Amino acid sequence: VQLQASGGGLVQAGGSLRLSCAASGVTFSNYFMGWFRQAPGKEREFVAAISRRGINIYYAESVKGRFTISRDNAKNTMYLQMNSLKPEDTAVYYCAASSRFSNVPGGFGYWGQGTQVTVSS
Repeated sequence: VQLQASGGGLVQAGGSLRLSCAASGVTFSNYFMGWFRQAPGKEREFVAAISRRGINIYYAESVKGRFTISRDNAKNTMYLQMNSLKPEDTAVYYCAASSRFSNVPGGFGYWGQGTQVTVSS
């Protein structure tokens, strides 16, 4: 499984970004997908996850109402639309794939390389 995250950048507080995670080498629709983030000096934390067909979606409380996870199985791609961004959202964002539901890093066996999101105040 190869995952390629993209779409990060520098944005002012209140702004928006859309992250993408392109998968290759797998049947994408067989995998439960998730987004995690890691800020400097902090542990990697769960952001959002989506089931194989996009029916079940899960969010961390800190992003609920601001972030939207989605996937397009025909394009082997997952997305994270991030609105109303805050400085505390600053982190490296990682996409990950799992064979079953999880909301912890240890539950995901495949990881992308990460994309930096920086939110200025």
